[in-house]
Amino acid sequence: MRMAPSKKPSSEIVCLVDDDPLALRSTGFKQVLIGSTAERVMRRANRSVLVVPSHPGLRKLSNQKNGTRLMERLIPQTLSDAATRLVESLKMNSISEKVRRGHMFVVKRRNIHWLADLANLYFRMADIPIRFWSKVEQWQRWEAGCFQMLNGDRYRAFISGTRTVLAEKLPGESLWEHLKRGTLTRPMLQAAAREFRRAHQFWSDEFRGGWSHGDASVTNVIYDPSSNRARLIDFEIIHKKSLPTAARQADDLLVFLLDMVGLVPGGQWLPLTLTFLQEYGDGDVVAELRKRLALPGGLAWIWWGVRTNFTNPAKVKRRLASLSCAIAKLDLYKVALTARAPETAYLDQSPANEPRGFPEQVRALSRSRREQKWFVRYPDKITDENVTALLPA
Repeated sequence: MRMAPSKKPSSEIVCLVDDDPLALRSTGFKQVLIGSTAERVMRRANRSVLVVPSHPGLRKLSNQKNGTRLMERLIPQTLSDAATRLVESLKMNSISEKVRRGHMFVVKRRNIHWLADLANLYFRMADIPIRFWSKVEQWQRWEAGCFQMLNGDRYRAFISGTRTVLAEKLPGESLWEHLKRGTLTRPMLQAAAREFRRAHQFWSDEFRGGWSHGDASVTNVIYDPSSNRARLIDFEIIHKKSLPTAARQADDLLVFLLDMVGLVPGGQWLPLTLTFLQEYGDGDVVAELRKRLALPGGLAWIWWGVRTNFTNPAKVKRRLASLSCAIAKLDLYKVALTARAPETAYLDQSPANEPRGFPEQVRALSRSRREQKWFVRYPDKITDENVTALLPA
């Protein structure tokens, strides 16, 4: 199954696998280069290359000048390009509209493209808990089924042929359009929050638990001002089934907020996001969300870049930190923490027994049940200055 390295330069992204037949078969790519030495890898570095090392020597390989790993030097730009191109090709190029029996339908035609497999490989390597539906038949069933489940009260979707799903066009426009124009309002976010809460209450046989979207960006929320109703669309991505329900649903909220983080004016960031979370109203999911308000490192940051529209990381970190502080003061969050923390008979909750080092050196509130209960009992002690450090490291 080996392909000889091509001498002709190519701008396509290729997959470079060390000499391991199992690793080669696991990629599933048609364009594969085999390289067993660092020199051959580096000679190909002028192309778009994804390195999947299967040999221990290649995993440990470092650059002699600065000690950076070969993986770290070659993967990020390649996968960043792949993620961007993937979003564009799968979300935009496969959509058209047609009139059928007097109704306007959105026609989604799945493009058979190896970039979907590349993205799933990247998601596994970066430990990102989502996957693109790579098999067309499975995607068709999921796309049409989710649309019918959420919007079947007035609209319909169905499978057409071997690669297409037709769904009635929903009234209104996406919140992304409002976000770009600066016309995003609290009623719109409240409507979106209500729809997420409603959707998350559906049972999913696929997950054997509560349903989740997997790609809950603002582009996939359609708002109709005439009915003040938001609806969800676009179900090409699915969460890993092994994730708990609260974690999957918290990821939906996180994806939605990350779309806003770089485009909402600074003075509106907290008012709008807190309006959304309070209207959503599930304290357990919001508490799970708060654990995720920290920038990831390594390969996972590439996808966060896509999610945040490549907003300056410092700005993202600052805004997520302020949101974390604000969430800690919400009543629904405090109630969720109280419900989670088991009763401890011997715990003295008086102010004299406050956490050691408080307020200057509180570092692990989210990991300490004793401190959680103390803060719930004395919320007036929570200030922006001493809660900034609560973000996970």
